[in-house]
Amino acid sequence: MAHANARTTVYARKLIIARVLAGHRPGEVAKQLGISRQTVYKWVRRWRTEGAAGLADRSSRPHRMPRRTSPETVARIIA
Repeated sequence: MAHANARTTVYARKLIIARVLAGHRPGEVAKQLGISRQTVYKWVRRWRTEGAAGLADRSSRPHRMPRRTSPETVARIIA
């Protein structure tokens, strides 16, 4: 199942990689699949650094939240 916000599926990402490796230019691949060039470059970069595992869906949750509610405030709200 694809990530809820994903513009491509794992199958489409593999297709991107296959077409780029076959010699197609990233701009051509983007146009063929209806996505941006930046998206093509992102998936190619992830594939080169992480292999097939890099094509899997990822969480859209932020890595950090500097303005996050403090645990003390959360505990008072819950209580």
